[in-house]
Amino acid sequence: MEKALIKKTQDKDLIKGFIAGNDHYFDVLIQRYKAKVFTTIYLIVKDRCIAEDLFQDVMIKVVRMIRAGKYNEEGKFLPWVVRIARNLAIDHFRKVQRNPIQRENEDYDIFNTVQQAEGSSEEKIIREENARYIRGLIQKLPDKQREVLIMRSYADLSFKEIAAITDVSINTALGRMRYALLNLKKLAQEQEIPTGYEETVHR
Repeated sequence: MEKALIKKTQDKDLIKGFIAGNDHYFDVLIQRYKAKVFTTIYLIVKDRCIAEDLFQDVMIKVVRMIRAGKYNEEGKFLPWVVRIARNLAIDHFRKVQRNPIQRENEDYDIFNTVQQAEGSSEEKIIREENARYIRGLIQKLPDKQREVLIMRSYADLSFKEIAAITDVSINTALGRMRYALLNLKKLAQEQEIPTGYEETVHR
């Protein structure tokens, strides 16, 4: 199958191809969702190096589970991988929560994974500066609110998917997102930072 066609292939067919022995199919899956999965991990552990290590752990676990026949083809691949990533990241976060080591890398910005509109150099600098502040504000949210915000805004999961991953009702997931946005807006207003989170949660 030509590479151009492979890129348009559905997740379930890529997984079938991978199980059949073609590793390139899994490479396509990784490239398709790497940014979303990595972002989910990063915003939980708050450290790029650790996030990179955990991302590799996630991929290893995903490969092992697929080859062991533990992936349900009827389920969606991205929510399944995000659930694995979330669990590994939270496990790590809990281990270091009492004595966290912050290693901020100013050369990396989580908002680099989000496509931004073209603008002047000054506008880009302002956006990047605001992004750093917003990233910090997100970490101040209560754990459950932050988790839903990350999965909704960065992993682009539906509230039905988020509810399934976090084992709560859809209404609870919606409520947490709503409070997360309200709290984020309040924190941003206190520091006069535009958040860009004006979208409705009802999707």
